[in-house]
Amino acid sequence: MNQTSARRDRADQIFRAVSSARFLNKVGLNNEVPFFICPFPPEDGQTMVEDRKDLVNRLSHAQVRVLDLDLYDLALGILAERGILDEVLEIEAETDKSELKELLQGVLDPHDHLIPKIGEAISATPHDVIFLSGVGEVYPYIRSHNVLNNLQSTAKDRPTVLFFPGRYTHALATGASLDLFGLLHDDKYYRAFNILNYEI
Repeated sequence: MNQTSARRDRADQIFRAVSSARFLNKVGLNNEVPFFICPFPPEDGQTMVEDRKDLVNRLSHAQVRVLDLDLYDLALGILAERGILDEVLEIEAETDKSELKELLQGVLDPHDHLIPKIGEAISATPHDVIFLSGVGEVYPYIRSHNVLNNLQSTAKDRPTVLFFPGRYTHALATGASLDLFGLLHDDKYYRAFNILNYEI
């Protein structure tokens, strides 16, 4: 299968799933949180941005309202609100990477800062489904499993789809893991469903 048809098949599967009454009404989740992962090859990162925007448009024509949130944009917004974005950009080149990581992890902590910001967007914008993207851009300051763990209490009323550049794998021995870029195997998260396997 060539890349174009693979993209089209993936987009069509997501569209069919998200626009289905079963998905929107959270049927068959066995009391699990309505979280879905859309894994995609990291090399498709740029085309996935286009495909996601196209999906938002297609879904709006199907009367499905998408709250489309980018973790990178949210992070920049938090840094700007705290008045430290310019400072971070200034010191980034000469600051030790571990120090910068520690600083950003504190300022962008999911529990204290990021999830409340997502909660504001959820309250302010009528929606049927949440799309979350920008996972690769905010690594390693923000980890996707931390976002999902902290989001469970805030985003349980509507389904959430996390667009993930890598693999979401399930194994009996090790449980489920989010393998960012197909290389980093340390993010354990088992409470989400793979939207590409979702049966309508």
